[in-house]
Amino acid sequence: MHTPPFELGPIRPVDEAESLLIRTTRGCPWNRCAFCVNYKDMQFSLRSLDEIKRDIAAAAQYYAGETFETCFLQDGDSFLMKTAELVELLSFLKTTFPTLKRISSYGRAQTMIRKSAQEMQAICLAGLTKLYCGMESGSDTVLKKVNKGVTAADIAAAGRRAKEAGMSISEFIILGLGGQELWEEHARETAGVLSGINPHFIRVLTIGVKPGSGLERQMEAGEYTLQTEKNIIEEQRLLIENLNGITSHYANHHAVDLLMEARGQFPRDKPRLLAIMDRYLSLPEEDRLNFTLGKRLGIYQQLDDMNSAQLHKQVAARLRTLRADYPGRLEEIFHDLRAQIV
Repeated sequence: MHTPPFELGPIRPVDEAESLLIRTTRGCPWNRCAFCVNYKDMQFSLRSLDEIKRDIAAAAQYYAGETFETCFLQDGDSFLMKTAELVELLSFLKTTFPTLKRISSYGRAQTMIRKSAQEMQAICLAGLTKLYCGMESGSDTVLKKVNKGVTAADIAAAGRRAKEAGMSISEFIILGLGGQELWEEHARETAGVLSGINPHFIRVLTIGVKPGSGLERQMEAGEYTLQTEKNIIEEQRLLIENLNGITSHYANHHAVDLLMEARGQFPRDKPRLLAIMDRYLSLPEEDRLNFTLGKRLGIYQQLDDMNSAQLHKQVAARLRTLRADYPGRLEEIFHDLRAQIV
């Protein structure tokens, strides 16, 4: 296909790979989080209702003959639109694409808490029924350190309000965000906030410090210290262990995550999720490093892949080479491989 005759933003959630993408805002109104560079060089702007409607009509012509069941609203904050305009937009979108069964958006706690319960319900009834929320951490210490611009209490209030309005909530957590200094607090307090929200989905990502980010500057200043891959899994185990009273679906679902098989439904699968963490943590050091490198290189996808003698031998050879060429730098290499993943 040719370049679409309508605007598209730079990112979308993994789960929206097959969705119609409609841009309501450009960039992020906050754009100061120390871990994020997605909108680094983009000035935020709120698109007009007429402009968005023209894009929807253009998309209908461009995709003539194609059927969409899901739509994702880009970029960072559709909730900055006036409620009446967002409701009108959703109605127009569903009329133009009548096969849509779900419309979703990022949900920023800073903006969501400014909407009343009645406004949130009206937006949900108009068709915006799923939100991807970048919680990142439930620790106020970590949130402040990464300049998230929101408190754990605000995150919890926003999540509960959206749920009460009838929306499906997916909360995103970043493993390793607290570094060596705050990993235990990060895990425990994040679990506490998640347990209070009981989101429909908990989605786990793993930190990869991006060049040019605030977190990189903190690293260079000695204010943030990367964890080992093993310690990040210890953190994840502590997080899972402290998730209580929830019915959420939990998943490592992005290529940046080490244990992709760690996914399941709470409370039923909590013991199995802990067992996956324990299986990795109990590996002999050489096997643990072998799996970690193999996963980071895309040779392994899950722990059972190590059972292949051919793959294990292939990774072992790469491990020997890296040790010889970069002595004492394996963890640095693992991180660099993570950071390359978008």
